Amino acid sequence: MTDTVSTVARLRAATASDHDAVDAGFGRYDLSDADDYRAFLIAHAKALPAVEAWLKDIPGLAAVRSRSEALAADLAALGEAMPTPMAFDLAQSEAAGWGAMYVMEGSRLGGIMLSRSVPEGMPSAYLAAKHLSGEWRALLATIDRQPADEAWVANAVAGAKAAFALYRRAPGA
Repeated sequence: MTDTVSTVARLRAATASDHDAVDAGFGRYDLSDADDYRAFLIAHAKALPAVEAWLKDIPGLAAVRSRSEALAADLAALGEAMPTPMAFDLAQSEAAGWGAMYVMEGSRLGGIMLSRSVPEGMPSAYLAAKHLSGEWRALLATIDRQPADEAWVANAVAGAKAAFALYRRAPGA
């Protein structure tokens, strides 16, 4: 019997260094400091809405549960308007969409952990926007049910890498 590596495992392995770079860039923010937290949210606000909007135009994907409104509300509570999103210029394909969605929904998991660093009394709707019960596992299972041929996986990896790259380019990240 041949061991097969799941599509999600291949996606995770191919983007591990991208994930680490984004974590390092955003890890320098002290979320207990109001100015750092504001800068962190502004950087996210330059990337998140762009990817969410891009994902909405791709047929065949799971519905995007947007966090842009929560992000805008947190920024408003800190006296900031939503900045203009950066351009997310990636050719649309279903595989690339699944890759980008993997990044966006994975960031939701990280947000829950980061929300613990935000002091009480500071707005944290964006970081606290967790998955619905079973939502993350369902997303991973759906990705694993997609075609596992090299072209599909390469396009999914390209979508994930493009999403990570957008966050890395966000001002201050």
